[in-house]
Amino acid sequence: MEVRIGVQHAPREITIDAAQSRDEVLAAVRAATSGDELLELSDDRGRVVAIPIARIAYIEFDAEDGRRVGFGE
Repeated sequence: MEVRIGVQHAPREITIDAAQSRDEVLAAVRAATSGDELLELSDDRGRVVAIPIARIAYIEFDAEDGRRVGFGE
């Protein structure tokens, strides 16, 4: 599922093809806001993105079963 994260004072948003579901991403956000200082998400290739929770402006989700166009897996 594609997740776009807006970061304060950054000109572009972070886009990640998250390996987690929407509910798992939201649970990670809730856990990060209750004590952790970083939101850590992994993509479908195993890369990890860590974002300071205080700098997140918004999180946007695309449909989980979205149709992909072009070359890919």
